[in-house]
Amino acid sequence: MTLTPSPGGPAPIEVTGRAFPTNRGGLCKKGWTSAELLAIPDRLVTPLIRDRTLGRFRPAGWDEALGFIADRLAAIRREDGADAVGVFGGGGLTNEKAYLLGKFARLALGTSRIDYNGRFCMASAAAAGNRAFGVDRGMPFPVSDLDDAETIMLLGSNVAATMPPFIGHLAGARAAGGLIVMDPRRSQTAQLTTEGGGIHIQPAPGTDLIVLLGLTHLVLADGNADTAYLESRTTGFDAVRRSVASWWPERVREHTGVPAAQLREVAARLARGRSTYILTGRGVEQHVDGTDTATAAINLALVLGLVGRAGSGYGTLTGQGNGQGGREHGQKCDQLPGYRKIADPEHRAAVAAVWGVDPGVIPGPGIPAVELLGMLGKPGGVRALLVHGANVVVSGPDTTAIRAGLQALDLLVVCDFVLSETAELADVVLPVTQWAEEEGTMTNLEGRILRRHRAIGPPAEVRSELQILAELARRLGAPSVWPTDPAAVFDELARASEGGVADYSGLSHATLDAQLAVGEAAHWPYPAGSHGTPRLFLDRFGHDDGRARMVAVRAREVTAGREPGELTLITGRLLEHYQSGAQTRRVPELLAAQPGVRAEIHPATAARLGIADAEPVRVYNARGVVEATALLTDGIRLDTVFLPFHFAGSHCANLLTGSAVDPVSAMPDFKRTPVTVERAEVVAGVEGAA
Repeated sequence: MTLTPSPGGPAPIEVTGRAFPTNRGGLCKKGWTSAELLAIPDRLVTPLIRDRTLGRFRPAGWDEALGFIADRLAAIRREDGADAVGVFGGGGLTNEKAYLLGKFARLALGTSRIDYNGRFCMASAAAAGNRAFGVDRGMPFPVSDLDDAETIMLLGSNVAATMPPFIGHLAGARAAGGLIVMDPRRSQTAQLTTEGGGIHIQPAPGTDLIVLLGLTHLVLADGNADTAYLESRTTGFDAVRRSVASWWPERVREHTGVPAAQLREVAARLARGRSTYILTGRGVEQHVDGTDTATAAINLALVLGLVGRAGSGYGTLTGQGNGQGGREHGQKCDQLPGYRKIADPEHRAAVAAVWGVDPGVIPGPGIPAVELLGMLGKPGGVRALLVHGANVVVSGPDTTAIRAGLQALDLLVVCDFVLSETAELADVVLPVTQWAEEEGTMTNLEGRILRRHRAIGPPAEVRSELQILAELARRLGAPSVWPTDPAAVFDELARASEGGVADYSGLSHATLDAQLAVGEAAHWPYPAGSHGTPRLFLDRFGHDDGRARMVAVRAREVTAGREPGELTLITGRLLEHYQSGAQTRRVPELLAAQPGVRAEIHPATAARLGIADAEPVRVYNARGVVEATALLTDGIRLDTVFLPFHFAGSHCANLLTGSAVDPVSAMPDFKRTPVTVERAEVVAGVEGAA
């Protein structure tokens, strides 16, 4: 791969891959083309300030831009208090940036109003993991452990499109006929189950919880529960046993469409597997009952005795580049570094000691992302918002409402390296470094802390968020110290995490570099003097008594009264694009492969609606209208339509999704939205719904 800096930068350099354990040197299309982003023509290379008189941006110097931001933030805080300022972070920030952003929000701004886009991604899995195990780590075992599995059950994850190198770890289970994929679509991953590779379960959207309750029922009814494990390592089993008693296979079939015989086949396979893993993804978690669905998957794994044993387990797949580390060190509204709880006096005192402040200075818990975005520009709400590593006007639910909130702000500041759809609405845009231009660390789905090394220098006027946050903290008169060197920030993060669930105190950039040189891994918790923890729960779980908590969950009643012609919309990813598409839509090769939004519809459904393949259609409901092209495929259920969420404007899938959230995790319901699909000319008069 050739890294070509922006014009005026240093000469291009060549980099090569290596046989890393998780991807074995492989990259997907997005990875192989990511270097093109370093030299795109519309790269942001200087601060921009909106001239409200002219209605457009003008270039500005850093002193003017930061001075303007600091003055406006100080004025808003004086007028309406610290919570009138909000911060929105991202799961793509390095650990160092995520840590300093959380510190900045609480000390420099004094606000509790901070959350991040991981709330749209990992929140339900994290809530379920914390509730069951007392710890949230995507995979409590190395990914390479999957290589020897005989059975792997993937729930709501299309890894063949989202992270293709991962499918190499499924090869053993597939060869053994033990790859089980649950998805309403016959996705690229589901297609791996053909020709004896395994089983594809295709439930109605939003009924995953019922399928899991039914599978647990069968394991118990057939006498395949690991009773010794349940007695010695868990609590709450009796309540779970009672909660699944009424979900016999035929009843599950009535609610989900999954044949009873297939349910029995899957339950038997899970129980007899020599080495069995259950893995969840966003498809089963991005619901108003996502936490309960993830909990049901955990209960099934516990009933089978899989968790905390060598050669088996439960895990969840991280959805962003630093989705794991991004939620560990202070971006979440209720957390402090090290996965500490912001409401816990001992946790507050520990972090305050590192920061050199009184614990009373640190604000209490804030509010999660959807609620935070819902109070933008409203009386008594947030008047100013700082956005780092997120494109909320595309990725958030009900984007029409989010756009209106952003436009109603007194101050919107966006740090980015392209003018994303959110940055286009900003008052100030600050150009920041990209992945190849900065030092730092990331934490992957298996809790492995990885070093990010700077390969090239950024354009002359581009700065790191560490520099920006430190300078704004100085201008705002914030307490504590504000290092800008990533290694120094990591050292502070390590001290602040010491004794926490996600303890990094035994690590530093130098330590990680030395380990990398000899091929050693660093999995948290990694307290000082240890060698890390590649496999959690082998001896005990994270709760005080060392036992896992089994929590009985119940399926919600299916809403009746669906309007004639309505389908259920599910959203998801394409192989060629990533998240809001702000980056990948700027790569010619990727955009040429997937230039626009296509609505996947079953041919029989399309015939009933009078829709032909490749014909323009509109997908709509009371919230908005999405313009798309029909893609007819028998790989989707007749009652379902699929839209990718990588596109903006009238092609944005989140024009249709709502703001209802899971009561535990505050996860939006991205995967179960009632919509109508019609030929474009038939609904030409409904644009006003948007």
